[in-house]
Amino acid sequence: MCQRLIYASLGTLSPLVSHPVHATGQELPGLRVTVDKVVHHRDANFPPETPHAFVYFLTISNLSQSTVRLLGRKWIIRSPDGTVEVVEGDGIVGQTPRIPSGDSFSYNSYHLTGHPVTAEGAFHGTTEDGQRIFVRIPAFEMIPPADPLE
Repeated sequence: MCQRLIYASLGTLSPLVSHPVHATGQELPGLRVTVDKVVHHRDANFPPETPHAFVYFLTISNLSQSTVRLLGRKWIIRSPDGTVEVVEGDGIVGQTPRIPSGDSFSYNSYHLTGHPVTAEGAFHGTTEDGQRIFVRIPAFEMIPPADPLE
């Protein structure tokens, strides 16, 4: 299940305060997310209001001493006009990856947009002993090219 909420500009109130990036639980030292690359793609079949696709490639590395299972994610997508879109859901690309200590999990997904956005978020899950944990997804930009034909 995925829940998508869109908020209008919050004026002087910081979106980070209103929409904390972390999930419940504790941030697990040694669990890291790397944005490997972000690729722009445009296709005439995309909806006119969101003609740009950005495919992002992420790696979740487990350098902690614990095996973890990731159960879901929370994305916060900010537009230049102050609009904030919060996307929360179960799983990660349909999976609940188990990542032993010293291992990693890589995947890619995409976001459709009609304007520049910045995305950040968190994955949440548990350790094998049941501790609730999360790891932050670092912020990255998705900026459509200036040339409308790209």
